[in-house]
Amino acid sequence: MALFSSSTQAIPITGDIPQHIAIIMDGNGRWAKKRFLPRVAGHKRGVEVVREVVRLCANHGVKYLTLFAFSSENWRRPADEVSFLMNLFMEALQQEVGKLDENNICLRMIGDCSRFDPALVAKIAEAEARTAGNDRLTLTVAVNYGGRWDIMQAMKRLLAEKPDLAQSFTEEDLAAYLSMHYAPEPDLFIRTGGEQRVSNFLLWQLAYSELYFTETLWPDFDEAEFKRAIVSYQQRERRFGRTSEQLVAD
Repeated sequence: MALFSSSTQAIPITGDIPQHIAIIMDGNGRWAKKRFLPRVAGHKRGVEVVREVVRLCANHGVKYLTLFAFSSENWRRPADEVSFLMNLFMEALQQEVGKLDENNICLRMIGDCSRFDPALVAKIAEAEARTAGNDRLTLTVAVNYGGRWDIMQAMKRLLAEKPDLAQSFTEEDLAAYLSMHYAPEPDLFIRTGGEQRVSNFLLWQLAYSELYFTETLWPDFDEAEFKRAIVSYQQRERRFGRTSEQLVAD
């Protein structure tokens, strides 16, 4: 069952601090190349930045942080880089899950895990189970994830479980089967690295998110950059279809 209404159906509660931040962490490879390092060095540094951004979100009262770690299109990268990323993912799970649990942070994974090694799938399940009761911050990591895949898998599951709704299902019916049914839609979407596109990430959920693009490469995304993104968000007028005059009246 969906826990939150869609922003196209109801007006979400908003505040100065985003309740949910979603990030495409772009620029690891370019960061390494600029320093004449192998691309994998950028990915290693990127993990350190994830740790810092999780801390910043928790300390600022953000309740949900969703990170795009590996897209369904990333399998097209060189085989050695994909292999390294899978190993790095396993290593990060082993090293970080204890710290997340100690800090009352819930870890969840979304995406199609069918292509992953069984050992990695087992480690993901173990990490999710260990942190399931934590409620300070929900950290979601999207791995082998694509927005179109998410909508398609939700449709298939809905029709398989409730075939009688084939001709009459609603947004709420479908939203209950999306990967992030447990979280409100992102208030703020951040993409580092200078590209200005959403790259098949949370296509359904980003309908009314505020978009923030920065030239800063992910390994350089520090507390100052994080605060700049928050300030930019605070300067937006979130109307959700209403007029500015209606906002003043509220």
